[in-house]
Amino acid sequence: MSVLCLRIFPAALVCINTLMLQDVLADPECAELLKPADRRGLTPLFWQHVQPHGEVRLDVAKRLSLGGAAQAPEAGNPD
Repeated sequence: MSVLCLRIFPAALVCINTLMLQDVLADPECAELLKPADRRGLTPLFWQHVQPHGEVRLDVAKRLSLGGAAQAPEAGNPD
């Protein structure tokens, strides 16, 4: 079971990081600050915001507003 978690966690982390980068780049103020060399250096393989040890509080009733997730339909609702 723990081996599966070691494979799923990095994939999920890269997915969340990609959505966060897309949101930042969608903001015209932030996007215009980046030069072409800065854009080439962007990668979703960062983990400084991850707290591997300690307490993590999750609100499972709330969705992250990343990458249009806030506009996604509710589970079980086909609209």
